[in-house]
Amino acid sequence: MINLYASLVSLVAVAQDRIKREEKGATAVEYGLMVGLIAVAIIATVVLLGDKLDALFATITAALP
Repeated sequence: MINLYASLVSLVAVAQDRIKREEKGATAVEYGLMVGLIAVAIIATVVLLGDKLDALFATITAALP
């Protein structure tokens, strides 16, 4: 978990540095940062709601004929 946090912090630092230089357009760093943050959000959602989703799907499966 610490390595993930360190990676995100370094990506944010690089992105901020590039933004300060006022470069136009999105580069691979910005796209990588967005993909990384989206992945973290998806993982966090699955971890937090995993048991509830499992119970929901079990209920749906049991209700099917």
